[in-house]
Amino acid sequence: MTLFRLFLLACLLAIASYTSVTIAHHGINLLPIFFGDMAAMAWPGQFNLDFTCFLALSALWVSWRHQFSPAGLALGLVAFFGGMLFLSIYLLIQTGRSQGDMKVLLLGEARARG
Repeated sequence: MTLFRLFLLACLLAIASYTSVTIAHHGINLLPIFFGDMAAMAWPGQFNLDFTCFLALSALWVSWRHQFSPAGLALGLVAFFGGMLFLSIYLLIQTGRSQGDMKVLLLGEARARG
């Protein structure tokens, strides 16, 4: 679990740093570029579509893990728009709460115990 948590921390730091530099140089206007690449039907757009599917999967998993409760749906929305920046923080917190129990981490407390 320690190596996994170190990986999450490395991802968090790398993405936060990269995002800060990108925003400083190009502004925060991501959506026209992101969807423009998809509309162009080239490799950058293919990557963006693939990434969007991963974001949707992450959002569904977080929402499902919280049994689609209002808080779970809100966390899912943040997972979709926050990407790995959110998911790394979320998993760091949940690995601590689950005390290394992967069943609890993956399924959530209620499903793992019930």
